[in-house]
Order: sequence, then C-alpha cells, then structure tokens
Amino acid sequence: MSAPAANVPGPSGGVGHEAQAGAHAAGRLRGMIADGVLPPGAKLSEQKVAAELGISRNTLRESFSMLAAEGLVRRVPHRGVTVAEPTAEDVRDLYAARLVLEPEALLWGELDDAAVGRLRSVVTTALDAVAAGDVPGMSDANQRFHRELVAAAGSATLLTEMDRMLARMRLVFHAMSGDSGFHARYAQDNAEVLEALGTGDREAAARLLRRSLENARDEVLEQLG
Repeated sequence: MSAPAANVPGPSGGVGHEAQAGAHAAGRLRGMIADGVLPPGAKLSEQKVAAELGISRNTLRESFSMLAAEGLVRRVPHRGVTVAEPTAEDVRDLYAARLVLEPEALLWGELDDAAVGRLRSVVTTALDAVAAGDVPGMSDANQRFHRELVAAAGSATLLTEMDRMLARMRLVFHAMSGDSGFHARYAQDNAEVLEALGTGDREAAARLLRRSLENARDEVLEQLG
C-alpha cells in the first residue's frame, strides 16, 4: 500500500499521525538497543521489524530516520539499516557530553533526600550484582545511577538527551564484554561518589564522578585501539 502524499491526510490520520507513530516506534527500538536486544551491527530488516512492531514500513522508515539522527542506527544505500557500531570518535564525543552534563547536574541538581535515597538504592543493587557476578545487573544499575544524577536537574529535555546517550553507551559497552571487571570497577566508583554526596560535599562528588568518567572513556578507547 503506497504512502499518502505529503501533507495530505491518509486513512491512518495523515502526516501528523505518521510522525507520532514513527516517534513511538523509535522509542521502542531505542529501548531494545538500550536493553542489548539489538547489538551493534545487527541488521534491521524492514519487513521483519515492521511485522514485529505491528507497524507499516512507512512508519518504520520514519523511526529509522529519527534513530539515524541520534547515531543509533546507520543507513547505507543498497545495504539497508544496521544498529550502529561506535567508533573511537563516537566514544570521545559521548564522554565529552557526559563530562559536562553529569557533574553539573550533580553540583546544581535538586538532590533532596528522596533523590539521594534512589541513588543509594541503585548503588546497593549494583554492589549486590558485583557480589553475585551478575555483569548485566551491574551494567543496568550503573546506567540507572547516571540517569538519576541527570534526572535531579529537573529538566525533561536534559533527561531525554541523557536517555539517548545511554542507549548509545550500551553499544559502546559491547566493546568491553570481554572484561568482566569493567562494570564492577565503576559500580565501586559510583559508591564513592554517593559517599561524598552523603557528606554534603558536592564538589568532591563531582570530582570523583569526572575522574570515573574519564577512566571509563580511556578504558573503552584503549579496547577499541
């Protein structure tokens, strides 16, 4: 079935409906990438993915365009769409953004008792995962820790950007899958950040956070060669 002409409403509700459906589908695919269901390099067949999501191929193409703009998928002429495989330059770019965003959110965000309590719960979950040797559990909890820091800034816009960065970080962390201690080290770093935060010393916590992010960046870059 052909797509409706531009700016002419179609049976499904028109251009606005198509864009909304595309955004919803992009969110579902973004979540699948963030959860590791779609690993780097995975080929995304239009026919198969559209059927699995229960959407039209036109809607799927709209979502692919959104994800391509975020750097989560690559569209190559005559080869189709694949989940992105991060390069060293991608890693530098992501960490450059995180090194600005996260320490500033920690310094100036609304980290009240409830927010600190959520961070403490996440750190406990991460350390329990370390003790159990649960690498996916460590990774999930570490990601939630960094997300909670940005959530404290109280900006839906910043949190949306952070979610997009964290989805891209999932792709980056595939490079570290052979290092079972990688996520464990940063779970401990997060515990130290929380400890400094618990004393009320946000500047010390921000310094520890920056050092942790820089170390993680350098480890990933070394692995990528």
